[in-house]
Amino acid sequence: MANLYETIERLCQSKGIRPGRLCDELGLSRGLMTDLKMGRKKGVNAQTAQRIAAFFGVSVGHLLGEEPAGDILDQVDVAFYGDFKELDEEQKEAVRDMVRLMRERRAAKQRN
Repeated sequence: MANLYETIERLCQSKGIRPGRLCDELGLSRGLMTDLKMGRKKGVNAQTAQRIAAFFGVSVGHLLGEEPAGDILDQVDVAFYGDFKELDEEQKEAVRDMVRLMRERRAAKQRN
């Protein structure tokens, strides 16, 4: 199982933020990240894990190092788990296409 802090740090880097900002945005204690980083804590409760996973659009299993990230379809499904499941398949695919387009644009912008 991967170190939780390392996974969170990697996800933060992919989103261009620091772990402290993640805490601010989710209303978590910055001390939580320090405790994870220093090894004083090995994990978080289920609710916190779900909030962090949803923030990054990954599954809790991926966050905890128990499964791979999955493809963009899985990530979108997790990120919008409440409202997304109510859409029909055509609407879901439109959302997925928008996410793909935004990621491609962001990647192109970072290359330039």
